[in-house]
This record gives sequence, C-alpha cells and structure tokens, in this order.
Amino acid sequence: MTSGSGDDINGVAVIRTRNGRRRRLEIRRLKCTCETMMNITITENGDVNGIISGDDDRRVKSLQLKNKEGNLSLQRSLALSSSTETSEENVVVSGFGERTCKKTDDSRSFTCMSHGLLSVIGRRREMEDAVKVELGFMDKGGERYDFYGVYDGHGGSRVAEACKERLHMVLAEGMVEEEGGNGIDWEKVMVEGFKKMDEEVNRGRFGEEMVGSTAVVAVVGKEKLVVANCGDSRAVLSRGGNAVALSCDHKPDRPDELERVEAAGGRVINWNGHRVLGVLATSRSIGDQCLKPFVISKPEVTVSVLTDHDEFLILASDGLWDVISNELACRVVRRCLNGQLRRKSLEAGHENRTAEAATVLVELAIARGSKDNISVMVVELRKPSTSVS
Repeated sequence: MTSGSGDDINGVAVIRTRNGRRRRLEIRRLKCTCETMMNITITENGDVNGIISGDDDRRVKSLQLKNKEGNLSLQRSLALSSSTETSEENVVVSGFGERTCKKTDDSRSFTCMSHGLLSVIGRRREMEDAVKVELGFMDKGGERYDFYGVYDGHGGSRVAEACKERLHMVLAEGMVEEEGGNGIDWEKVMVEGFKKMDEEVNRGRFGEEMVGSTAVVAVVGKEKLVVANCGDSRAVLSRGGNAVALSCDHKPDRPDELERVEAAGGRVINWNGHRVLGVLATSRSIGDQCLKPFVISKPEVTVSVLTDHDEFLILASDGLWDVISNELACRVVRRCLNGQLRRKSLEAGHENRTAEAATVLVELAIARGSKDNISVMVVELRKPSTSVS
C-alpha cells in the first residue's frame, strides 16, 4: 500500500471521528428538562390514536408507529420551549405565540393564532431548511398581520437563511408602498416581493453559484389568509374537517411547468427524478441564477377569507409531503389539537398542542422513510372542537 493511500485512509478515519463527536454533542444539546413518553398507533385505515404521559423532570419521546408494512419504534429527545424560538445547527424547535381577536358579529372572543414548529436535519448530511415566524410583522389599516415561512434550500443553506432574514421585511415594505382605497393587492405584493428577494440573492455572492431555495409563506390577518408558494414546499388548510391544498408543488414534470420550461429553451430530464436540465428537482425557486430563465422566482398566490370552519394551517417542506398525504397530515394534527394526544403531567396552560402536532408529523415522516430535511409548521386558526375527528 502506498503512503498516499495510507494518508487517505487516515483522513477518512479523522473525518468519521469528528462526525461521531459532532453527533454526540448534538444529542447532548437536545436533552431537556422534561421527559414524556408518547405512544402513537396508526391503524390500517389511517386513524391515529395515542396518549402522552410522563413527569416534570425530563422529556423523552418514544414514537411507536404501526402501518401495513409492520411496526417501527423510534426514540428521540427533543427540547420544547414556550413562546420562544430556539435555533441549533440542525434542529429548530418552537413553542407558540397567540393573540385574541374580537369577532365583528358578536362579542365572543376567540384565539385566532397559535403556532408550533419543528425543523430537523433528518437523514441528510447537511441542514438546508430554514423557518421563520414573525408575529405582528405588519400593521396596515388598523389590522395586524402575522408571517410564517418555510424555506427549503439546495446547493447549501445560504439562500434559505437569507430568505429567513429578509423576505418578510421585503414583503412588509411592499405593503407599505401600496396605495389606493381598494385594500392590499396581495398577488402584486407577493410577486414583487419574491422578485426583489431573488434579485438580492443573485446580486450577492450566490449569483454565480447553483444555490437556491424554495419558499412557502403565509400571511395571516383577522379575516384573510394569504399563501404564496415558489417551489415544492406546500401549504395545506384544514377547513371543516377537510384538507384543502393552498399551494401546488412546482415540479418540473407538472404539465404547465414542463411546457413553460421547454418554451424558454430548457429541458426536463429524468435523472433520479424529473429535474430541470437534469439538475434541479423544482421548477421555481429563489436564487439559482445559473438556471434562469428556466427556473423562475414567481410565486403562485392564493387569498382566502377566514371562516369559523378554518381550523389550522400546515406549512412544510417536501421532506414531509414526499411521504405523507395532505389528508393524513390534517388527520394527525386534528387528533393532537383535539387532545387525543394529551399530556397528563404538564401544568394547565403550559400545553402547546401545535408544537406537539408538528413533532408528531416530523417523526411520522422519518418513520415512513423520508430522506430529506423536514420542516413543519402548524398554525392554529381557532380552538378545535372535540367533536371533529
């Protein structure tokens, strides 16, 4: 064996040692002050049942999943914080924020905003997802708006992190600039905001690199829910017990996207999945200067009027949606919010069922074989009715 090959082997051994040490340190960071045992069973027809119990000293979650393929047991330690967002290198866990609104047709007040989120590296070697919550990021015409965003980077996390820091600010600036008495032109604000964000990252140090990010964002007011999506992350609303997709994934083989790419002179090649020029598995993103004009940053925008039938909103990266359907995701979250996954030992008023729901979805995606980073955000739009299953 030559000395050169011996050096290579030694180098690999050093890298493996460092990676092992890093993972052990990450596990230590994730240990927390409470321990809860959570047992969940998913029956063959898709029903979700479970109970959470534990003590107030430590929290460890044990997820037992059962489906048609068999049984799978999974254990993870997670830190849950209340009313704060904690960012680590590979894991982001958030508690919730909430506010109380008055309905215009009666004097009944209700909780119209609470949220929980979880973002994990999953089976990837690098964490490229980013998430952002900015409560009260904009006040316009006496109405307050909250912002929620999930960003799935590719080629690195830098564009996703840039979107996390800047996109909500760019959108707020666009809303301030809107004039006239007809209210906010949400589609115009979102399209121009995404375009400005795209120009910012492409003017920066990413302009000559194949680095980009998908973006799915939601702006929630007292009466309006606005979703803008660019890429293959997704937003799903639970309305009256039904799953309603508020975005459509921008996959290169989607017929209208395929037609657009080819009309611009590009090609979609099936190389380990359909990819633009055989490279990118999404046909829209922020960044990716090297793939323009085939990959564009223009989002698709949906504007919904909130009603009493709207229960919660799920925003997530494709690490979730690749293995879990809209309907199953809503069913899981609804059971969590209805208390069918309940914490016996936590003090009243300290529960965060939206964070619990996000955690259950992430662990279910891992159990179903998701190989991607997974970021999930659950936004509760009203208090759930225990009669809805």
